[in-house]
Amino acid sequence: MAQLTYRDAVARGIAQEMERDDRVVLIGEDVAGAGGVFKTTAGLLERFGPKRVIDTPIAEQAILGAAMGAAMTGLRPVAEIMFSDFFAVCWDLVVNQMAKARYMTNGQVTLPLVIKSGNGGGLRFGAQHSQSIENWAMAVPGLKVVTPSTPLDVVGLMAAAVRCDDPVLFFEHKGLYSSKGEVPDGPIEDELGTAKILRPGADATVLALGLMVPRALAAAEELAGRGIDCEVIDVRSLVPLDTKAILESVGRTGRLFTVEENPRLLGWGAEIASIVSEEAFWDLDGPVVRITTPHIPLPSADSLEDLMLPSAERIQTEVEKAMQA
Repeated sequence: MAQLTYRDAVARGIAQEMERDDRVVLIGEDVAGAGGVFKTTAGLLERFGPKRVIDTPIAEQAILGAAMGAAMTGLRPVAEIMFSDFFAVCWDLVVNQMAKARYMTNGQVTLPLVIKSGNGGGLRFGAQHSQSIENWAMAVPGLKVVTPSTPLDVVGLMAAAVRCDDPVLFFEHKGLYSSKGEVPDGPIEDELGTAKILRPGADATVLALGLMVPRALAAAEELAGRGIDCEVIDVRSLVPLDTKAILESVGRTGRLFTVEENPRLLGWGAEIASIVSEEAFWDLDGPVVRITTPHIPLPSADSLEDLMLPSAERIQTEVEKAMQA
């Protein structure tokens, strides 16, 4: 058992799959010699060589075009888009090509590729480098969407993503790169489409993703001291979505709160609120409450960014207010 940072877990997850399967290649800006701008691919060039760890020009469309062609012809590429905001530059390839190729060829062509990207705010990078875009991706049929919150989940979900025969968008939260956690020795494989109950509770279900997971856990501990026992679930995978785990939890607690970093309008919690309202309405003891970032571009000033993103204190306040209403 080793203590790994989240960023080191990314490299370990990719290395595990490159060691297991020589069809796995890594491609992106600065992923080779520099070890990635966030140091999530450090050591891979030295270990696997320049034919499998490939630096590219600053050209997101070229990166994904090369990755798509590689996937269609027998490789299993992992492509990096440095900041998830930059998906806007190459979204046509993702939405109109990758997401639809398997469907439009009736399965004759598969696209076993992973697009990894630094996602989310909290690091003062400003409106063009701090977006949380999982809700963009989950709206597109044909894509799978995952966001791990711990080093262990990074390794396991990376393995599941690389082994998947569909395109997977793998969002790494930039605010978690320096966080640490225990990761067992040896190969690790997780499963896409599975949520994790991180804290059992009887009074309310709190769903969180990415950076919001440790904040939801911190809020739950404070709320426990105030007599509110929250069950905290790390959603982890938005597509596929573990609706079974969510609905079972709501059935036990009768209340649902979502903690979302993405802007409020059309956030992932809105879809979950719709599912729960349709399938578990009579289990609810109150309305679903969404705790989100406002629908504004994220500011870069530290005080303003902190004000916009859901904090542990705000989660605690909003849950307590709703439970006492």
